[in-house]
Amino acid sequence: MVSTKLKMLNNKFYNNFYFNWWRNLDKTILFIILLLFTLGLLFSLLSTSLVASDRLNTNNYFFFLKHFIFILIGISTMFFFSFLDKNKLFTLSYILFIVFFISLIFVPFIGTEVKGSKRWLDVFFLPRFQPIEILKPFIIVIVASSLSFENKNYQYIKYFASFLLILPIIALLASQPDIGQTILIFLTWLALIFISGINLYLFLSFFSIILISLLSLILLIPKFNYILVRISSFFDPSSGNNYQSEKASEAIISGGFFGKGIGEGILKNKVPEAHTDYIVSVISEEFGAVMIFFILIIFLIFLYKSFKKISYLKNDKVKYIIFGCSIIIFFQFLVHLGVNIRILPTTGMTLPFLSYGGSSIIGSSILAGIILNLTKKNIS
Repeated sequence: MVSTKLKMLNNKFYNNFYFNWWRNLDKTILFIILLLFTLGLLFSLLSTSLVASDRLNTNNYFFFLKHFIFILIGISTMFFFSFLDKNKLFTLSYILFIVFFISLIFVPFIGTEVKGSKRWLDVFFLPRFQPIEILKPFIIVIVASSLSFENKNYQYIKYFASFLLILPIIALLASQPDIGQTILIFLTWLALIFISGINLYLFLSFFSIILISLLSLILLIPKFNYILVRISSFFDPSSGNNYQSEKASEAIISGGFFGKGIGEGILKNKVPEAHTDYIVSVISEEFGAVMIFFILIIFLIFLYKSFKKISYLKNDKVKYIIFGCSIIIFFQFLVHLGVNIRILPTTGMTLPFLSYGGSSIIGSSILAGIILNLTKKNIS
C-alpha cells in the first residue's frame, strides 16, 4: 500500500516536472534548433553517400548513419542540459570545464595528428573527439561567472581574471595549431567583456595588446607560418595554395540562385572533408544561394529570440551566459560562411548543427541546451 502511494507520488512529481519544463520552454528556439539538425541530416545524406561508396568502398549511408547517431546523442545532450536546475547547471559546467580543459592539455602529448594539426584525442568510448568543441560552452559559463562579480572595489580585476581564464586555452589552441578556434574564443571573450560595461579605452587596450601579440606569434614563430601561407593565398589566388577555396567558390557560382539540383553537385567529390569545412558550398551548389539565405535567416531568428530573452532578465550571470552561447554559435556560422564565400582565409571551422562531426554536434547541442535552460519562463 505504501509502495503504491510512493509510486503514485513519484509519477505525479515527474509528470509535473516534465509539464513545467515543457510549459516554460521557449518553443521557437527549440524548433529552430531541431530544424537546423534536420537540415544537417538531409545535407549529410546528400553530401556523403558518394564519398562513402567511391572513396571508402563501403555502405553509401556510412557517414549518414554516423551523423544520425551523433544527432541523436546531441539532441539527448541538449535536453539533458535544458532539464537541469539552474544552480546544478552551473555546478556541472564548472566540473566539466575542468575535465575538458585537462583533456585539452593532453592533446599535444597523446593527441591524433591530422594534416599537420594535432587537435583530436582517441579515447576508447569517444574515438577521435575534439576537446575544444566540448569545452566551448563551459568556457562561456566560467567567463560569465567571473564577469558577473559585482564588488566595485575590484571592478577591473574581473576583466583581467576572465582573460587569465582563457589565456591557457588560447595558448593550447595556438600550439595545436588551431588559429580558427583561437580567434573564435578570443572574439567571444571580447564580446562578453564589451557587453559587461567595460570602459571603452580599456576595451581597446585589451584588443590592441592581444592583436599585437597574435601578429607577433604569426610573424616570429616558424610553427605559425602556415597562417601566413593561408593569408597570402587568400589575397593572391595565383599562389597555388588555395585549391579548396577555389573549388568551393566555383561550386557556389555554378549553383547560382536555385542550384543544380539534388545530387548534381561535384564539390563533395573534389574537396576532402567538404561535408564538414565546406558544407555551405555543397548546399549552395545543389540548392542554390536561396537555401543559404534561408539558413542565414534561421540563424538570425535564433540570435534575435535569444537576445530578446536577455532583455527580460535581471541576473547578469544568466544574461552573459545566454549572450555568450548565442554569439559563439553565430560567430562560428559567420566564419564558416566567410571562408566558403572567400571573404576569410581557410580556418577549418564547422557549421554549427549542420556540419558532419560528432564533437561539433555535441558541442553545439550543449550550447543549445544551456540556452534553452536559461531562456525558460521561470528563469530570473
